[in-house]
Amino acid sequence: MFNSIGIVVVLVCVFGSFVLSGGKLAVVLHAMPYELLAVSGAAVGAFMLGNSVSIAKRTLNGVSRAFRGPHWRTADYRDLLALLFSLLLLFRKGGAAKIENHIDEPANSSIFAAYPRLLADAGLIEFICDYLRAMTVNLDDPHQLAEAMESDIDRHHAEEAQPVHALQAMADGLPALGIVAAVLGVIKTMSSIDQPTDILGAMIGGALVGTFLGVLLSYCFVGPLGAKLAQVVDEDCKPYSIVKAAIVAHAQGMPTQLSIELARRMTPSEAAPSFAELEASLDDAQQRFNLAPAA
Repeated sequence: MFNSIGIVVVLVCVFGSFVLSGGKLAVVLHAMPYELLAVSGAAVGAFMLGNSVSIAKRTLNGVSRAFRGPHWRTADYRDLLALLFSLLLLFRKGGAAKIENHIDEPANSSIFAAYPRLLADAGLIEFICDYLRAMTVNLDDPHQLAEAMESDIDRHHAEEAQPVHALQAMADGLPALGIVAAVLGVIKTMSSIDQPTDILGAMIGGALVGTFLGVLLSYCFVGPLGAKLAQVVDEDCKPYSIVKAAIVAHAQGMPTQLSIELARRMTPSEAAPSFAELEASLDDAQQRFNLAPAA
């Protein structure tokens, strides 16, 4: 909704100010379909030329993500902390033998199944299971573990950010493509130089619509969408850092509940559960999975 309001504000203010200042909207509307075809068509063609099919598909999905906003909600962060608490406490109590069935087949795990929205995030679940599994085979040096997890997080973030770079490249090129469309309009006008001045004026005005569209699309639509997608990507990657904080703290020998508290502090401020909310969630997890109090 907020994005839609922004689009309406842009269109109303730009075209409204033009009309209120005495501009003839008919000239713009007459030229717009042709200029828009040239500018947007060239932008799409250049986008296809400069990106793989995979990135193109992910960019289309990224535009949808920018409008939907971050996937993660406050309840999801609370559930993630409770999930990590349950797994790490089980690991501390029973070692590899107790946790292997859960991390080998998370879809069939009673612990993972209790958090269906988390279980649906295949990438995050794989990340959790991979590093818990690594700890069962004695990769428990906190420094090595932190370094390996940070490398994975950086790779994941770089892959998720590829559509952002693709959108920004398109935004950077749109003003120049608007000039291309305008030059073509000027060439068309010069070929009709024998026409009356009122006709030539309308033709020149129509040619300038190309430049107008290139700049408008770049700075009011494609560029802001890329920036919004970057924010969404950053926020949707935060859970990986939370998982890292909890698992590394566990590997350092910290009490389970303290490990989760350190992970809670990695949660975005506006979505972080309070200490009391987290305490209640952890108590519920202990009762649900019949776990003893954390060490």
